[in-house]
Amino acid sequence: MAATVEELYRNYGILADAKDNLSQHKDAYQVILDGVKGGPKEKRLAAQFIPKFFSSFPELADAAINAQLDLCEDEDVSIRRQAIKELPRFAAGENLPRVADILTQLLQTEFNQVNTALISIFKIDAKGTLGGLFSQILHGEDIVRERAIKFLSTKLKTMPEDVMTKEVEDHIFTETKKVLEDVTGEEFVLLMRILSGLKNLQTVSGRQQLVELVVEQAFLEQALNPADADAVDRLLQCTRQALPLFSKNVHSTRFVTYFSDHVLPNLSTLTSPVAELDIQLEVLKLLAEMSPFCGDMEKLENNLKMLFEKLLEFMPLPPEEGEHGENAANEEPKLQFSYVECLLFSFHQLGKKMPDFLIDKIDADKLKDFKIRLQYFARGLQVYIRQLRVALQGKTGEALKTDENKIKVVALKITNNINVLIKDLFHNPPSYKSTVTLSWKPVQREAAAVGEKRPPGDDVGTGTTVKKLAPALPRRDARQIYNPPSGKYSGTIGNFPYEQRGGFRGGRGRGFGGRGNRSRGRIY
Repeated sequence: MAATVEELYRNYGILADAKDNLSQHKDAYQVILDGVKGGPKEKRLAAQFIPKFFSSFPELADAAINAQLDLCEDEDVSIRRQAIKELPRFAAGENLPRVADILTQLLQTEFNQVNTALISIFKIDAKGTLGGLFSQILHGEDIVRERAIKFLSTKLKTMPEDVMTKEVEDHIFTETKKVLEDVTGEEFVLLMRILSGLKNLQTVSGRQQLVELVVEQAFLEQALNPADADAVDRLLQCTRQALPLFSKNVHSTRFVTYFSDHVLPNLSTLTSPVAELDIQLEVLKLLAEMSPFCGDMEKLENNLKMLFEKLLEFMPLPPEEGEHGENAANEEPKLQFSYVECLLFSFHQLGKKMPDFLIDKIDADKLKDFKIRLQYFARGLQVYIRQLRVALQGKTGEALKTDENKIKVVALKITNNINVLIKDLFHNPPSYKSTVTLSWKPVQREAAAVGEKRPPGDDVGTGTTVKKLAPALPRRDARQIYNPPSGKYSGTIGNFPYEQRGGFRGGRGRGFGGRGNRSRGRIY
């Protein structure tokens, strides 16, 4: 039978006055538990009174928790919120993992009280709370799993150091590895964000462990099917997650080798996972970013030859001249500046490991052909660099923030980078000493206004630039191309516009895929 408001207050008074003799008033506490069967007023009181005396009646613990859970599912929003707010008061001893599990399931309600309550019990017992979270991530419904992962990815970084001990971080790493056995692309990105934020994994050995996890997800032991958009999608996502982890001590060798062996040979036939994405440029950007961190390679000569052949594809020969010295072709060859910047940079980085490659490993005729292409490309560069500088002359501040001028600033960086790298390769013997900053990467410091004249060959990509670019990206479906006569630049400003797209399609198996639906109702 439901208790009335008066009965609830009377029995509350009995318990409040009992002090050390609380356990003798089990009947009074039972009346309070019965308050959940009453109307809205009785339920609000019960939501507050039940947790207050919970610890004094261990024999009624299950009944008390279940009563509170009934209130957590009440039709009245205010009652639900009050009941959820009080749940941490049940999180003591052996009850804490259960409460954590319950709160994790309640994440699907989207109440701020759930987040607050989870954070509260996390600070009481981090490992116990993680038990509830990971239990639902591994076995719960998809909506609960999704929100539990998002909770960890956003809230762990706010926890104080005395809560995030080495033992807790090790537990997170161990449990996350289990989750990674069956994830979607979006989940993979969030889980890597969780792990990358752990203090314990900021060391060289920690970053190496993270790279190993990404390698396992990337399926680098399998050949790439260029027609499989899901396989291409997986590789792009995994490579992006690995990129921030690479350094002079944590090498990108396996990824660079895989790109050389399986991606570059199929570059023109890769199936893009997003219709508007320039998949070839995207792949070449990733390779360029990884190449400075590549260690010793077993097949360095073969990999350099592959890059060399790709350079030849994107660096045209000069058009044949007619009888009177005019261009015999109807139009000039298109110069693919964005592609060439990536390929030249990667070739330049790997070439440092075999500086005699162009002299000893390439026959004389092919080398002569390569230098003719370089020379023709360099001549075109000078024309476009002059055009860009004139177009940007004197422009500062707001004038540089227009989409058109942003593209021109990037185009100027691209052409200057290529110019510097070509000059290195024209040295005899070829040199690999110059340093450039890839056009889409942020620069280290601001320099003078863009419009200032520079001596020929001065490079805006060597660590200084005229203006730091805004991080905003143009929409993929509105990609703009700055296209001076006979030249082509990518209109994509900044880093990968396709980054963190999430959601891999196809069958699930181990690793990325669409996870099965699990709808099981309340399992508190």
